[in-house]
Amino acid sequence: MSISRRAVIASALAGTAAAGGVLGSQQASAAPEPRGRAQAAPAASPPGDVVGKISVGYQGWFACKGDGSPIDSWWHWSQNAGQPPSLGNTTIKSWPDVREYTRTFPTAYPNLNNGQPASLFSSHDQQTVDTHFRWMRENNCDTAALQRFNPMGGEGPIRDAMARKVRQSAEANGRKFYIMYDVTDWRAMQSEIKQDWTNKMKAYTSSGAYAKQNGKPVVCIWGFGFADDKRPFAPPECLDVINWFKGQGCYVIGGVPTHWRNGNSDSRPGFSGVYHAFNMISPWMVGRMGTVAQADQFYRDVNTPDQADCDASGIDYQPCVMPGDLQSRHRAHGDFMWRQFYNMCRLNVAGIYISMFDEYNEGNQIAKTAENGSQVPSGSGIWALDEDGTACSSDYYLRLTGDGGRMLKKQIGLTATRPTPPR
Repeated sequence: MSISRRAVIASALAGTAAAGGVLGSQQASAAPEPRGRAQAAPAASPPGDVVGKISVGYQGWFACKGDGSPIDSWWHWSQNAGQPPSLGNTTIKSWPDVREYTRTFPTAYPNLNNGQPASLFSSHDQQTVDTHFRWMRENNCDTAALQRFNPMGGEGPIRDAMARKVRQSAEANGRKFYIMYDVTDWRAMQSEIKQDWTNKMKAYTSSGAYAKQNGKPVVCIWGFGFADDKRPFAPPECLDVINWFKGQGCYVIGGVPTHWRNGNSDSRPGFSGVYHAFNMISPWMVGRMGTVAQADQFYRDVNTPDQADCDASGIDYQPCVMPGDLQSRHRAHGDFMWRQFYNMCRLNVAGIYISMFDEYNEGNQIAKTAENGSQVPSGSGIWALDEDGTACSSDYYLRLTGDGGRMLKKQIGLTATRPTPPR
């Protein structure tokens, strides 16, 4: 089973505290505009399907025994995927609101606190994907980045199936999508990623729903340069892959370490040339911060100089915005996420990447989630959206994302005051 991006978070935290200076800090920050900085230059690229848009990371990686999927297991729901998820056999931190799915699967969890059975959805069910893309449409999420881990192993058939399902749902709901390769634990990546694109994924660019930027199909590669042993590729290998995709006529996004610009902490040194070869830079932020004060500190110390570097280099900048880890109680009923939207919009970033749409494993999902304790399994200890005492509808973070997108597109004015009511 592929290793989640959670694997890179813990090793980066200590370095983040030193290089980014914030994790664990509780000091308030007004985050004044940096002195002496010239007005932001226009984005390197004009508006397209990622520039000027809200992109959402889409895992699509949940399966259930009996759902007809090629993997036939409780994929990403259970530690032991051959057994149904339970209090002692689980991988998730948040509980989804499943009321809009027409098909769900019973688990070994106790009933919900409201007495209903604890059932979960399968991403392999087309109705699930259709529901997710309808939520994207209803909440102005423009583009979905479909995660694609090593497709040459045992997960290949279900990854291929998810690409077909996402295409169908994107076309039906007027959304865009693109392939986001995650190179985690993909040792033969340099040759196999080219084979996969040529033999399978390139065909999807013929769809009117496939994202284009500057007239070119969009591809993202996530994982080059991270300072861990899951992505050991040297700069020449990475540059070869980036330049190959450019030679195929693609617009190439780099999912890069938080500290890509300085080449320290979660980034290995010597990768500046790799990072600057991308058309767009999208630094990873999950696990790096969890309070409004930390968001302001990152705005000042990381995002602002990142934007300046991208402006000077003719690269589009697409920072992450996160709802926050619900189980770690980061969300502050939307204030944490809204502060990030506000900070990124006042930087005039090229686009925003939401981490993530359906990441119930890390608790950073914007997709519909249990509203209160009655909707989570008894004895699970899982927090619902009202964890801080503020009642929130299950779609609250979808609606908040929609308003953040309107601010990015200047359809509403720049405002530090969250306009979206929790209910």
